Amino acid sequence: MSQHSQFALLTQRRFAPFFWTQFLGAFNDNVFKTALLTILTFDALSWTTLDVSLLNQLIPGLFILPFVLFSATSGQLADKFEKGGMARKVKLLEIFIMCVAAYGWMTHSLWVLVAGIAGMGIHSTLFGPVKYAYLPQHLSTDELIGGNGLIEMGTFVGILLGEILGAMLVVHQSWGIELVAFGTIAIAILGYLTSLSIPYSPAPAPELPINLNPISETIRNIAFSKQNRPVFLSLLGNSWFWFYGAIVLAQFPLYAKNYLHGDHSVFVLLLTVFSFGIGSGSLLCEKLSGHKVEIGLVPFGAIGLSVFGFELYLASTSYTNSGAVDIWHFVEQTGSLRILVDILMLGVFGGFYIVPLFAVIQTRCDPQHLSRTIAGMNILNALFMVVASLTASAMIVKGFTIPQIFMATAILNAFVAIYIFSLVPEFLMRFIAWLLIQTVYKVKTVNTAIIPENGAGVLVCNHVSYMDAIVIMACSPRPIRFVMDHRIFKIPFLSWIFRTAKAIPIAPAKEDPWIMEKAYVDIAQALHEGELLCIFPEGKLTNTGDMNEFKGGIMKILDRSPVPVYPMALRGLWGSIFSRGRSNPFERAFSRGPFSKLELVVGDVMAADQVTPIILQEKVKELRGDWR
Repeated sequence: MSQHSQFALLTQRRFAPFFWTQFLGAFNDNVFKTALLTILTFDALSWTTLDVSLLNQLIPGLFILPFVLFSATSGQLADKFEKGGMARKVKLLEIFIMCVAAYGWMTHSLWVLVAGIAGMGIHSTLFGPVKYAYLPQHLSTDELIGGNGLIEMGTFVGILLGEILGAMLVVHQSWGIELVAFGTIAIAILGYLTSLSIPYSPAPAPELPINLNPISETIRNIAFSKQNRPVFLSLLGNSWFWFYGAIVLAQFPLYAKNYLHGDHSVFVLLLTVFSFGIGSGSLLCEKLSGHKVEIGLVPFGAIGLSVFGFELYLASTSYTNSGAVDIWHFVEQTGSLRILVDILMLGVFGGFYIVPLFAVIQTRCDPQHLSRTIAGMNILNALFMVVASLTASAMIVKGFTIPQIFMATAILNAFVAIYIFSLVPEFLMRFIAWLLIQTVYKVKTVNTAIIPENGAGVLVCNHVSYMDAIVIMACSPRPIRFVMDHRIFKIPFLSWIFRTAKAIPIAPAKEDPWIMEKAYVDIAQALHEGELLCIFPEGKLTNTGDMNEFKGGIMKILDRSPVPVYPMALRGLWGSIFSRGRSNPFERAFSRGPFSKLELVVGDVMAADQVTPIILQEKVKELRGDWR
């Protein structure tokens, strides 16, 4: 694995031009949209006689509408054509849209500007599938979390800065309209110039016929995604995040004005803190995940969204100031810092939640269908945001206060998270494994990059404790099927974990020949389907810390399925409460102290015809060294 910092990607041509292209696109979208909303709010009479509140609902809706109408087509285009060239064409379209909008600004033609909003929605719709399908073509698996984190950070920072700059420029006393009109053109041109350096990204499906019917294509894309359960539920989880965020962020303007009694600067402060939280959480994902796609962060993020959403309700009800305040007087009020911390942590845990979901979609989806899958997700996102708006409106009609909306959304998030994780327990199981090695143990991995990202293989490891499989699972860059002694499945908590991980129970022939034979059939089936297996050839836990004799089961596996074998060794688990030994469990619990240091060492791959139990045992013993 390339264990460099994710920020190193910003210096590399395979990532930096694309990052700045998408950043400038998000930035320009929001400069334009916010400037228009601001001028209609504060100077509506010189632009239109229509109801301003109606326009404030219409304009964001027109920006979202193209995601529903054209995402299916844009996904097909991104799979059919080279992505660098497509990005450049989209940026040329942006320049054209901004030139048309400039005419609208200079002539005070509201409907030309409204058409510009719809045009920028089309621009974002076309660029969306390119954005997330581009990354797995140029980043390795261990870079995807960091790359997605940077993209999410850049998107939210671009949105925030665009909103601030758009609001500031348009109210400039002398040149506000001109600054927005020509500033957005300049930003679009700069975006095109950065796109010229995006490297060649071959089309995964150049022969793909384009279906121009958005309804049938959307149904087909979603039906295709449903065949891959983790990917489909990741799509739903991603859309749920936008539902949650849409409800919370939509309340910020009135929340700042009516509950915090602040002016526009307090609203900007709330947006800034939330965006900073999203950016920070997105960037922290790489550190917390250990440079791999760690879906265990998704439940962690979901828990934080509910906890701090509910805490924001409690903090809001305890805020007592009733006088009008600006940003500086607001932060001096009792309870204001608590509110800001809650909003910050909502953003941080939102980053923990969303970044790994994108990485799961990118790594587990069929590469030839990835752009169309992302396009289907964009449609779901738009629909979920529409439902979020309707849900928030219904709660307001029912008499909910804004703090109560925060509370209700947090509780609803908890129920949705429980439902999703019950359908795919792998998320929750990985969270438990991740939590274990982040709290009880400190695990160092050596040569884990040797573990293949795709294809069948058998991992062979020494067996020291009941936690061996969980530690290996937490350190692996991909899911593993474990072959385990059937008696372990009788231990309540461990049984749930291993059944969730689709572990294969095995027993000695003299003890239960039916379980043994079924295990070998299941192993052959899993390897035939390209899965990664792990076995403990000793057949039982060590009682002394020394390795037991390796049994011959590995040869039966390789006779049926001659796949590569990866010897590896766990170091440091012997003597823990989860290992066997003569000392009592209480003594073992404290003998190694907190944050025990462990190592997982992977050796060179071996061909099936090079393997014997004796050779494997020597390889593993050599990897283990003097450790136990």
